[in-house]
Amino acid sequence: MVSRNSLSGPLDPTPDAGYVDPPARKGFFTDTSVCIGCKACEVACKEWNEVPSDGLNLLGLSFDNTGSLGADSWRHVAFIEQSRPVGAQSFEGPPTGPSGTSFLGMPGTALPGASQDGRTDLRWLMASDVCKHCTHAACLDVCPTGSLFRTEFGTVVVQEDICNGCGYCVSACPYGVIDRRETDGRAWKCTLCYDRLKGDAEPACAKACPTDSIQFGDLDELRERADRRVAALQGAGVTEARLYGHDESDGVGGDGAFFLLLDEPEVYGLPPDPVVTTKDLPDMWRHAGLAALAMAAGVVAAFAGARR
Repeated sequence: MVSRNSLSGPLDPTPDAGYVDPPARKGFFTDTSVCIGCKACEVACKEWNEVPSDGLNLLGLSFDNTGSLGADSWRHVAFIEQSRPVGAQSFEGPPTGPSGTSFLGMPGTALPGASQDGRTDLRWLMASDVCKHCTHAACLDVCPTGSLFRTEFGTVVVQEDICNGCGYCVSACPYGVIDRRETDGRAWKCTLCYDRLKGDAEPACAKACPTDSIQFGDLDELRERADRRVAALQGAGVTEARLYGHDESDGVGGDGAFFLLLDEPEVYGLPPDPVVTTKDLPDMWRHAGLAALAMAAGVVAAFAGARR
């Protein structure tokens, strides 16, 4: 079980991790509607965390040369091209970001991908993906060495120096985030710049983001900000705007890194209904224990019968 914090905000797993009076849970809110695909987050993440280069791979998938998250890609900027009729949508008073800067252009400007004559037009969807730092983290449940741990900020971090490379966490992650590095076999993923958090500094990716698409802060505040942002976009006619990983009642108890999307999660390569893969683990161990006891009883009974 996880506990709620004193502000009745999102589920906070830190008390159950043994922390007494922890700081507010930290996280990311990624607003994909203002992502420009600059990849500054990818570069900043690699530079700060000394993540090895994964090569300049021309995948033939639009301008996406990263492909997916992995041991050497802790941030992945997806580029999705959509060709469809979008009409001539416009709005009055553009939504604004946390600093008051206007998004989606000036008042009366067409929305992204909008065509003034109603013809089929191209729309770009760009999104910077990252580890979700789940409230219920299956990778933590299955790690046999304690390499993965919950920080005082509610994030999930890999201690690579005690990782034995078993790979259990890789198969346990419902998002396919964590991965083993080919050169050493150990598991790696985003740490939400734990070293920077301990120094009261913003994670490198959020610091480098020029449009505030990646926003870092207290998870309570980010969730409130996201609600306002979605309401503003939908009020401006962007009916596809929705939040992903924001719901505390979903299969992972809500994410520490959640997203505003402009289409279905599957379009971005995200699972539509993620579920913590270890949710049935207690029952599985209980049934396994009962089966072992039954087997032992059967062996004892067989020996007893043989002696007679």
